[in-house]
Amino acid sequence: MTRIEHGKRFLTFAAVGLVGTGAHYATLTSLVELGGLDPVKGSVLGFIVGAIVNYILNYRITFHSDKRHREALIKFFAVAGSGFILNALLMTVLVNSMGVQYMLAQIGVTGFLVFWHYALNAIWTFR
Repeated sequence: MTRIEHGKRFLTFAAVGLVGTGAHYATLTSLVELGGLDPVKGSVLGFIVGAIVNYILNYRITFHSDKRHREALIKFFAVAGSGFILNALLMTVLVNSMGVQYMLAQIGVTGFLVFWHYALNAIWTFR
């Protein structure tokens, strides 16, 4: 795959990720602002919702995968699991230890995880 093709696929991944991120953030803010849940717990639950949305869209749109869902789903959620752990750790450090406002922290963490997830999904999950 050429650099241009990788670039186009990354942009598609990022665009699809915006939808999943929207689901994540909608869940997060709803749980925190309306439900009174702790921001780290809300972030973790929002991450799960976003991961489900991202799997469906990336399988079909970004990577045009023909892998069986059993294989792709397991790999995708292994990658998502690593991001889940990083998300929880980074949010804990930023919000609870450093006092960063939860939404600013989540935006920074999300930015980092876009590159993390793309690399692992491109190299391993949907390859």
